[in-house]
Amino acid sequence: MKKQWLLIFIPILTLSQNKEGAKIKVIEGVSLHDEGKYADAITKYNEALTLDKNNLQALSEKAMTLDASKQYDEAVEVSKLAISSHPSDDLKTVYLSYANSLDHQKKADLALKIYDEGLKKYPEYYQLYFNKGITLINLKQTEKALECFQKSARLNPDHATSINALAALTRDTRIPSIMASSRYLILDNKSPRAKANLASIIDLMSKGVSQKDDKSINLTFDPETIDKVASNKKSQNNFSAADMVLSMAAALDFDDKNKNKTDVQKFIDKFESICSTMDETKKGQKGFYWEFLAPYFIEMKLKNQIEPFAYIIFLPKQSADVIKYHEDNSQKIKDFYEWSDNFVWK
Repeated sequence: MKKQWLLIFIPILTLSQNKEGAKIKVIEGVSLHDEGKYADAITKYNEALTLDKNNLQALSEKAMTLDASKQYDEAVEVSKLAISSHPSDDLKTVYLSYANSLDHQKKADLALKIYDEGLKKYPEYYQLYFNKGITLINLKQTEKALECFQKSARLNPDHATSINALAALTRDTRIPSIMASSRYLILDNKSPRAKANLASIIDLMSKGVSQKDDKSINLTFDPETIDKVASNKKSQNNFSAADMVLSMAAALDFDDKNKNKTDVQKFIDKFESICSTMDETKKGQKGFYWEFLAPYFIEMKLKNQIEPFAYIIFLPKQSADVIKYHEDNSQKIKDFYEWSDNFVWK
């Protein structure tokens, strides 16, 4: 009887050891992938699969590394194997690698089909929406792509790349683009992309405002903005009132009383005007930007967080006043991020 129990116990112990050994191999493979050593990473995943046939973690990571190393056909086959052999397990990253590999092969229609299959199973996985949006952008389906980026941002408000996409695609609607770029800079104020978002904000804030040689100020309003303000009709993402107030606030940059103010101080004046106007006109408003981003910035103003926010997003300029503010006001910066991290997104 003891011998029989021993014969049963040994295979169970071996199976357990194989799974643990496979797990170690996968961890080693992920580390190699992160170092850009894709061939070595794939070797580790194959070793894991030898120890534990069709190990899901090994298949999932292998598909991702095959995609990264441009071995798209193999990535597709590994993804299919993972899906067929683990129908009841969490496969969201497998669907991502699967669809990405198809998209990289210029098989956009098939990629969209796989993204949708994945989203049907994992509707809360923001990355599937984001990558689907990239595929749609490449197909010149901008409106559908924008919807995907909006969904990915809602699901993960800290996903900087989704927010960046919103800023870029709303460049012709001033207030939504300023809000999106501002949110992006809270998440990332150090990269080259951060510099581009700050430049976009500065440019949009002065749009339609110029000073002539005789020092008079020229204000140009978009006719559609004037019509929306005059009609007072509620429409999707209508920020016409805030847009007009911003232009008038930007004109004050040229006033003698503001001539000694820094760029950040002038920005604070204008941004507070935007937030105050949004707060005053928010009743009955609808649309993604009113529902998702506007409440964040309205509360920021109400919580007196505009000042540290401004110095955070102006960090890419590396001007002396901005650097000094960060050196002298570390607690204000910390308090801002604490408020931001605890904000309840809708």
